[in-house]
Amino acid sequence: MGDNRGFLPGANCPLLNSFTNPGLSNSGEVPSLTGKDTSSNSTSLGAPSRRLWWLLVILNIFFLLVGQSAATLLGRFYYDQGGNSKWMSTLVQTIGFPFLFLVLLYLPRSTTSTSSPSTHLLHLSLVYLVLGLIIAGDNLMYSYGLLYLPVSTYSLICASQLAFNSIFAYFLNSQKFTALVFNSVVLLTFSAALLGVNEDSDGSSNLSHKYYVVGFVLTLGASATYALILSLMQLSFDKVIKKETFSVVLDMQIYTAFVATCASLVGLFASGEWRGLQGEMEGFKSGKVSYILTLVGTAVSWQVASIGVVGLVFVVSSLFSNVISTLALPVVPVFAVIFFKDKMNGVMIIAMLIAIWGFASYMYQHYLDDLKAKNDAGENNGTDFTGV
Repeated sequence: MGDNRGFLPGANCPLLNSFTNPGLSNSGEVPSLTGKDTSSNSTSLGAPSRRLWWLLVILNIFFLLVGQSAATLLGRFYYDQGGNSKWMSTLVQTIGFPFLFLVLLYLPRSTTSTSSPSTHLLHLSLVYLVLGLIIAGDNLMYSYGLLYLPVSTYSLICASQLAFNSIFAYFLNSQKFTALVFNSVVLLTFSAALLGVNEDSDGSSNLSHKYYVVGFVLTLGASATYALILSLMQLSFDKVIKKETFSVVLDMQIYTAFVATCASLVGLFASGEWRGLQGEMEGFKSGKVSYILTLVGTAVSWQVASIGVVGLVFVVSSLFSNVISTLALPVVPVFAVIFFKDKMNGVMIIAMLIAIWGFASYMYQHYLDDLKAKNDAGENNGTDFTGV
């Protein structure tokens, strides 16, 4: 998918925010990174288990940030070296999904169901089909945006996903629209607007005004569409799937990616772009081997990022996973300056600072929500968490 996307329902998903590592939480208290109470009893977690928990957190953060940043930069490298197939760029964002089956094999499967098997399977299939098709279209828009925009501009526009996520979550998932969330929406919108009128950044000067506008609009539209996907996923978990297991989260990731991959393959052949792939590989500036490695590396990088995302959901929470995912916002533009010679002019620096401010405002609201939930739980248990 796109630059700062977390692949899973948004940070406000009450279904997924309850996920912690069962093997650790059942044995005692682990450090809280999200303001939620992770203890299941009064017994303290032993030092080796606590160190293992932190090791898992750090390892998954590494997977997420490295995979996400590498996939975006490799996607830009593909275009810079002569690649031009938008459908191929779309395909590699999901085609590596079989890698996730390796993780799924080690997870226990739940046999309970709230509906008859046939009805449940029909509803699940419909959910996966619709979401997979939307994801394919969303990935295609991101591919066009990455083609027509500098990586730094593209990454900053992707931050608007948080603003769109707040809006869709308000209407579809009954999320509260507080002053901090409203502040975040305004700041992220202002940041995107600054980039919309900033066509003088290095990298866009070689493109016509039309292509810059098309890239901007499609990237903004892709961010909005992905925010819609997050809210629809959350709605599906709440209303259709009604389960709270990690394997169900992976199922959503795998089967929607399967549908998106099939749709991308149909688009690749229906558009006729497949006919030019041989010539594209032969004309790749850094060689045929580099062409293959770039595509394989991009596909693997997205799946490494997926492992990091679902790993953080499993070990900590969906909220924390999405927080770390968005941390790639300032990382990718920095690498874009180093590897692709993008220039961070004054307008782009201001836009990035405003976007980070909006992101911080958005996440602080979620911290307050989690802290309030923790205090409520503490009052019920006779414990005071005010000073935490």
